[in-house]
Parts: sequence; C-alpha cells; structure tokens
Amino acid sequence: MNKSIAVVIPSYNEATNIDVLIHALNETIKNVNYTFKFVFVDDGSSDKTVEILKEKSKEHQHVFYLELSRNFGHQNALKAGIDLVKNDVDAIISMDGDMQHPPKIIPKLIEKWEEGFEVVYTIRGEDKKLSFIKNKTSNLFYSLMNKLSDIKFEPGTADFRLIDKKVAQVFSDFTENELFIRGIINWVGFKQFAVHYEPNERYSGKSKYTVGRMMRFAVQGITSFSTKPLSMAIILGVSLSLMAFIFYIAYVLYSVYYGHVISGWASVITTVVFFGGLNLVVLGIIGVYIGKLFMQSKGRPNYLISSTNYK
Repeated sequence: MNKSIAVVIPSYNEATNIDVLIHALNETIKNVNYTFKFVFVDDGSSDKTVEILKEKSKEHQHVFYLELSRNFGHQNALKAGIDLVKNDVDAIISMDGDMQHPPKIIPKLIEKWEEGFEVVYTIRGEDKKLSFIKNKTSNLFYSLMNKLSDIKFEPGTADFRLIDKKVAQVFSDFTENELFIRGIINWVGFKQFAVHYEPNERYSGKSKYTVGRMMRFAVQGITSFSTKPLSMAIILGVSLSLMAFIFYIAYVLYSVYYGHVISGWASVITTVVFFGGLNLVVLGIIGVYIGKLFMQSKGRPNYLISSTNYK
C-alpha cells in the first residue's frame, strides 16, 4: 500500500494562482509513487478563491477545500489544514499558494523524509528581486529573533516544509492564541534536515506581508518564545535609575560646593520627556505579554470552519 501525503496550502485571495498551482503539483507527483491529497485552506478570501476551489475539487478527486468562516491569518489557516488531515496521512507538506514555493522541491523533501528525517524544512536563497526595504526588514527579523528568542532561526526559513505524521499530531495539540509555527516546529525537535531552494517569481497578485505586518509577526514570534524583552526592560530600568542617582549626587555636590543651583529648564524637560517615553516603552512590553495572557485565557478556537468537502 502506497504511503499518503497531504499538501496543505493556506490561500487568501489566490483565485488567479489556484489552477496554475494544481497543474504544477500534478506534474510534480506524476513520477512519485505516493497517494497525494491537495488541501487548500481558504482564509476568508474576498475574491473567487472558494468558488474556483469548489470547481477544481469536482474535476480532481485528490483536491479538497477547507473554507474558514473569516480571515484568521496565515498561521491559523495552516493549523486548520494540518488538524484536518493529521490522522489520515503519513506526512504533511505545507506551502504557499502563490507559486513562490516551487513544487519541484517536493520529491527532495520526500526523499529526506524517507531517509528518516521527521521534519524537512526549506531555506530560501536570496531573492534579488525583493525590494531593498523588504530585504533589510527580513534580515532584521531573523537578527532580532536570534538575539531575543530562546530558539535559533536560520535566515530564509518559512512555512514550506514536510512534517511526519507524529510531528503533525504533536503540533495539533498546541492551542496557543498567537501561533508562530516556524518557531513551534523548531522547538518540538525531532530529526530535522534543511533543503535549500531558489524561490520562484510570484505568478500573480501581491505579497500579503507588508513591512508593518512583518514587524508585527516579529513581535509575535519573539514574545511567543522568550521573556528576554521583559528582562531587558528590567536591566534598562535599573541602569537608568543608577545613572539618574549618580547625576543627582553630582548635582547636589556641585550645588553645595559652588553655592548655587544649575539653571536649565530645557534640559530638565528633555530629561522628563525621555524617561516618560522610556516608561511607556517598558509598559508597552509588559502590556504585550499581559495581552497575550488575556487572549489565551478566553480559550477561543484558532479558527472556525464554514465548509469543506474533505472526507
């Protein structure tokens, strides 16, 4: 009996990419001796993604769709797909639906899985067509993650990977409110192997990851896997308090020795504004962690399913 593999593809407004991706996947699996399922997870698309998926699922018996009730975000959509198929397949491959993750890499992922690796992740080569700002923010993202989180990330890693059934079942038990899947997969361990690839051009559409969204994603990742920002806030607070105390002592000694106070309201106001702003930053860091606890305490599901043809 052939082993079965599910390809889970979170999709948000990918109507123009679906047909091309299905064709590319079908071409890829022609000479691969496995049973495949293509599971597209519609994450509240506003275009005709769902309608096209329903049509394609009638044309191809191995194409399935999972429609979420609204947009829950890429990470939750990916979890929804993994949760759906985890008990029915031997391995799960996750990839994006914009053709930037090349399907031709799939046989290599399977090859390494068959060698005994339970997580086969990918590392993207440098994309010279990315804008200067995106390249810099991407580098900054990985630099911050490695300095501030408790796990290490290789630059270029994303959500294009193969995971064994046992890993999928472990991952499915995670109920975190703000999922950071590449961090979770790194954290769970198991035997892992990296495959390098060169990204394709986006077939159509625009990137869903704006600079602002990438920064929010970075904050989400850091606060999900580390309390270092809180420790840094404590160190910064203690350091500045000591500096303020030293300057105050110096000021008192100067006043006593020379018999007059130092004038300069501007410097005083500047100092007050600086420390006031610093307090807000520290409170903001604490607030992020408290907010995560608040949202987690509600116990809301990561996603809600509107419809599916998966059986």
